Amino acid sequence: MPPSPAPPRHTAIVGLQWGDEGKGKIVDLLTADHDVVVRYNGGANAGHTVVTGGEKYALHLIPSGILYPEKVCVIANGVVVDPETLIHEMNTLHQRGIEIGDNLRISSRAHVVMPYHKVHDAALETFLSKTVVENGKDLSIGTTRRGIGPAYADKVHRSTAIRIGDLLEPDLLHRKLRVICAIRTAELSALNLDTPPLDPDELTDDLIAHGQRLAPFITDTTYLLHDFMAEGRSILFEGANACLLDIDHGTYPYVTSSNCSSLGIPAGTGVPGVHIKRVLGIMKAYTTRVGAGPFPTEQENEIGHRIRKRGHEYGTTTGRPRRCGWLDLVAVRYSAMICGVTGLACMLLDVLSGLDEIQICTGYRTPDGSITDRFIPDAHGLSAMQPVYETLPGWQEEIDEATQRSKLPDNAQRYLDRIEILTGLPLNIVSVGPDRNQTLKAVPA
Repeated sequence: MPPSPAPPRHTAIVGLQWGDEGKGKIVDLLTADHDVVVRYNGGANAGHTVVTGGEKYALHLIPSGILYPEKVCVIANGVVVDPETLIHEMNTLHQRGIEIGDNLRISSRAHVVMPYHKVHDAALETFLSKTVVENGKDLSIGTTRRGIGPAYADKVHRSTAIRIGDLLEPDLLHRKLRVICAIRTAELSALNLDTPPLDPDELTDDLIAHGQRLAPFITDTTYLLHDFMAEGRSILFEGANACLLDIDHGTYPYVTSSNCSSLGIPAGTGVPGVHIKRVLGIMKAYTTRVGAGPFPTEQENEIGHRIRKRGHEYGTTTGRPRRCGWLDLVAVRYSAMICGVTGLACMLLDVLSGLDEIQICTGYRTPDGSITDRFIPDAHGLSAMQPVYETLPGWQEEIDEATQRSKLPDNAQRYLDRIEILTGLPLNIVSVGPDRNQTLKAVPA
């Protein structure tokens, strides 16, 4: 008898730092080797950028695989969906010649980001920003004010939540909104917001219109994904945000509101983790962070400004300047452990060209003077850590036209070698520029 065909290889893409690692480019790159691309967490607070043929696409809710018309893109149940933002994104892609039809599916169980979630999110951040606790710092988290946290909170509250499937049930939707609007109006008033009472009739009409537009794409994506696997199709799971922003395993409370490590895939899609044999961890060649929270290797100096300028380090979603610093491998090792990473992709290596020296954080000095190689997934504890650096020689050559890792400058190769040694993981991919073709594959990924 002929041997049975090998089962499809499902892959997860996860960020190993505080987001913005370049996951969109890698998802776009690996989509060619998969049949289905799935978003399993987060909402429009995520921004994945894909550059191909000189064209730049900024995606927030739709999986980055949408640029391949023959692939199926799935927004699974773990995502919180702002219908207005999603429809705008669909229309924008259509205007640029990217057609959306049978290649997009949306979970009926995904929860809806409502307009009052955004108002509540912004009001709470403003309130907290006025509460100074110590050293001039306030209590704000630094959210994108897109309503993501309040939407996930309503998901847990249950009786105040709206799901995508509800948009197809006008009577049920209106009954729910009558109760929810009364509760939310009282809450917004308590935050001293001068806003008119929420109108359930108006909200119902708006959401029904959104539901009619999205109806062809709404389905039970859990069964859909299992059907795809039974047919032998391969799945690429696209994580939004990053492991250090994970609600359970990140630098709490300066985190997002979902499980954005690979641990969020089973709950966010209904696909057990046992099916995922390959987890590619995405990291920058340095470290960035947006918003508040501890950042041991941050460089608030000329080095940080230089990295920001060369790396165009401004948020895809918010436009906010990112905080920049040296590569923190204590954090990367921790995230790789949590996510079960099998290989790494190192992004934006070209940004470091021109530096005389480059530093890598290999440990932390604790308040008692001892050295630890363990990450502290708590904002208060991490803020007390001081980075312990290893210094490597830099390189002056520009590397954006390199086609092989072996053709990189010697010191760039030594930098990559050191990352592999200190993490114990292979670098499957190295990115030397934003375009698809500015990618070095060390081994098939």
